[in-house]
Amino acid sequence: MVPYTRGAEVSRPAARVLEEARGLVAQGVREITLLGQNVNAYHGAGDGGDWSLARLIRALAEVEGLARIRYTTSHPNDMSEDLIAAHGEVAELMPYLHLPVQSGSDRVLKAMNRKHTAESYVRLIERIREARPDIAMSGDFIVGFPGETDADFEDTLGLVREVGYASAYSFKYSARPGTPAAGAKDLVPAEVASERLARLQARLAEQQTAFQDSMVGRRLPVLIEKPGRMEGQMVGRSPWLHAVHMTAAAERVGEIVEVEIAEAGPNSLAGRLAA
Repeated sequence: MVPYTRGAEVSRPAARVLEEARGLVAQGVREITLLGQNVNAYHGAGDGGDWSLARLIRALAEVEGLARIRYTTSHPNDMSEDLIAAHGEVAELMPYLHLPVQSGSDRVLKAMNRKHTAESYVRLIERIREARPDIAMSGDFIVGFPGETDADFEDTLGLVREVGYASAYSFKYSARPGTPAAGAKDLVPAEVASERLARLQARLAEQQTAFQDSMVGRRLPVLIEKPGRMEGQMVGRSPWLHAVHMTAAAERVGEIVEVEIAEAGPNSLAGRLAA
């Protein structure tokens, strides 16, 4: 329903984005996230015609003082070759990508009116990882879509196993008025959808835990963002979007510091400033 609710996509002119970025950096901002319902379809007007998201990212990387760039949310069909290349060539572009897939079943994807297949999605991720081997993948999944069979769901579990996610969002299907699926007759029983969601989330949680644990013992560059809940504690973000807790002075907000990771939790890491 989102395209119908929000209307046609509109891209802001590149010059306006760059102007806003420079203004933010002048105020002390170190990291910028480019936002859009389908941000990698960006085609903003700029010098020489329409700019792609990759060209905009490369221009932003030249803004003095801007240390980190992210973007979300992207669509598999708009992951262009120049954007894939940017992940490997632009140091400021962080190694974290949210790339929704929704299902691992081609039959379900077609019913959802998705224009990609499970195979094309997996091959796309292979190309992205070839460009940036340390990239962390995030995704979206819907289980219990009308007509989804046990075999369809197993295809989704298989895709999750093949890709390996650092994090993901997963939901049970719920009808949206005005969509073709809202009038479907072959609904998945609620208890079946709930059981599938629990199995999927357990598989995703295993992968997220493994990714979190892989950071223990490493030194990570962390952008300090704000005070934590404990006295003397500060919270920052790693390049892979982990929340990282450490003891540091409050005036260090905005600094990128090296942190030795000592512990990993389900949703955050803890460490100490490297000597």
